[in-house]
Amino acid sequence: MTWSIRGRYFENCSCDMPCPCTISLDAGADKERCNAVLVFHVDTGEVDGVDVSDRTVVAVVDSPQVMADGNWKLGLVVDERTSDDQLQKLGAVFGGELGGPMEALGPLVGEMLGVERMRIEVSEGNGNHRLTAGDAVEVDVDDVVPFGVENGQPVRLVDVFHPAGNELTVAKGRSRVGVLGLEWNQEATSGFSAPFSWSG
Repeated sequence: MTWSIRGRYFENCSCDMPCPCTISLDAGADKERCNAVLVFHVDTGEVDGVDVSDRTVVAVVDSPQVMADGNWKLGLVVDERTSDDQLQKLGAVFGGELGGPMEALGPLVGEMLGVERMRIEVSEGNGNHRLTAGDAVEVDVDDVVPFGVENGQPVRLVDVFHPAGNELTVAKGRSRVGVLGLEWNQEATSGFSAPFSWSG
């Protein structure tokens, strides 16, 4: 079984900017728990012969302060246009069953909360990344351009362990979540964005 997906990623979590958990999973979050929304929009992809292009997977995570300790609660929201075959294949990729970056994170999940299909809209431009999923999830992050940088290039975090890749653009944002038993509303907290490319 071979597979390959590539697309765009962005996230918001409850930590101050930048999130220490992203620097190292054993660093410890700024709050008692880490609440995160991880958005993966697949621009192009195929998993075991099934085309999964133009589909979005949103991982909603509630974890202990030290993420490396495991016992995460994880829920998934997918585009309502996702067929059963596409959902099965994407679930295997994002669950780590087919290898790739998510394989290392799979053992940290203590409770799978389920999967919801919703109407998802993603928009990106001028350093802004935004997602809405029905009335249940909203994420809005802006890449951070540091004061005094005349070329307008945003800050990047490099050489990290992260499923999206080892280089992330630092962002600041907000999210509102009310799905699969998880609920929060956070503003002016940590964010990241990046292209991603996985295969197995």
